[in-house]
Amino acid sequence: MTATPQVVIVMGVSGSGKTTLARLLAEAWHARFLDADDIHDDAARARMAAGLPLTDAMRDPWAARIADELTRRVANGERVVLAFSGLRRRHRDRLRATGLSLRFLFLQGDQALIAARMQARSGHYMPASLLDSQFKALEMPAGEADVVTLAIDQPPDDMLREALPALGRSEHFRF
Repeated sequence: MTATPQVVIVMGVSGSGKTTLARLLAEAWHARFLDADDIHDDAARARMAAGLPLTDAMRDPWAARIADELTRRVANGERVVLAFSGLRRRHRDRLRATGLSLRFLFLQGDQALIAARMQARSGHYMPASLLDSQFKALEMPAGEADVVTLAIDQPPDDMLREALPALGRSEHFRF
């Protein structure tokens, strides 16, 4: 993992802090922030809001749309930081199949801590009741060479400082 990536994907279950860290990282790295949740279709959002988990068949076209969006943005000269659950290896592999230089940051943490975070937030379509299904669907990225694991039981700024060395030379960053 020596080359500076074009795309950094902040991944983990809902409530792990993907959006928070991805926004901070995009600002520090002079990159475009994208949230994969915004690429869900209306039917998927409605299903999750109703407390029903998505199936892999529902996630596959979503992962394809994300891959297309990343490819388009990089072709236009952008660096991208994406907040993306990436629960299944096949979906991470779909993004890898783009041929883009990628790095994944896996946000790993205790389910009770994540549940408390989810219950404290408002205005998000993903209910805390789906957290069990998120952990059940999660295929841990063990052995995936382009994945850096970060513990979520630290402040976001500390997570950012821990993530930056995995992304390349420091002159690429703004603090």
